[in-house]
Amino acid sequence: MPMHTGTCSANDINIHYLRTGGDKPSVVLLHGLTMNGACWTDLALALEKDYDVVMPDARGHGKTSAPHERYSYDILATDVLILIETLRLNNPVLVGHSMGGMTAAVVASQATIQLRGLVLADPTFLTPKRQQEVYDSDVLTQHVKIIGRSKEDFLAELQMRNNHRSYELLELIAQARFQTSSHAFKILKPPNSDYTKLITTIDIPTLLIIGDNGAIITPALASELARSNKRIRVEQIKDAGHGIPYDQPEHFASVVKDFLSLINA
Repeated sequence: MPMHTGTCSANDINIHYLRTGGDKPSVVLLHGLTMNGACWTDLALALEKDYDVVMPDARGHGKTSAPHERYSYDILATDVLILIETLRLNNPVLVGHSMGGMTAAVVASQATIQLRGLVLADPTFLTPKRQQEVYDSDVLTQHVKIIGRSKEDFLAELQMRNNHRSYELLELIAQARFQTSSHAFKILKPPNSDYTKLITTIDIPTLLIIGDNGAIITPALASELARSNKRIRVEQIKDAGHGIPYDQPEHFASVVKDFLSLINA
């Protein structure tokens, strides 16, 4: 089924999104830094039979506006809330990876709309010290270097480093990188919301998905978060790093589908 494209005016920007559509329960997929909504294509195709899947591009990414300022998790969360309200999505489930996971957690904590559930795939739950280290690192410099090259050159590099991922997915990731504004990296500026407090405010069924190879959320931290909030269930996917949805797309889709079936039962 072809995906629809649309634009929603929200919070002084235009938010571009892809949508599978249909009169079905809604699922909103929130991507990480340097990705965009299209990078969720594999999961959207796995879900579209039973769900109306909405995949927005975050501000500074894809075809969404890239203002010079106003990049914080509270602002990204407000973007998502307005998108949900504008599209009249009824009790959607939020699925977020990395930056999108942190954004989804902030949306859920605000409780200004009713959500049916929450899936957090290795969200950026970083200590203040780690936030500062990331902010002080060369990630922005590296991004500027990448987008100063040709997309074909970058795609070839991605193929060498990620030969377990499909060529179609790597094309989407390369395209997303070249559509990411340097302004978007301002999301890295500390401080983030305190995830240890944030997680205790969430009162909906929540699935925390972690990897086993270089992921942000360690098994020990995942267990600690689950102890602090009984509504959190933890699932670890083997042979996956921080990029869980892309390292193990079939396993990831299966875990998400099982969770959605459970909370919709």
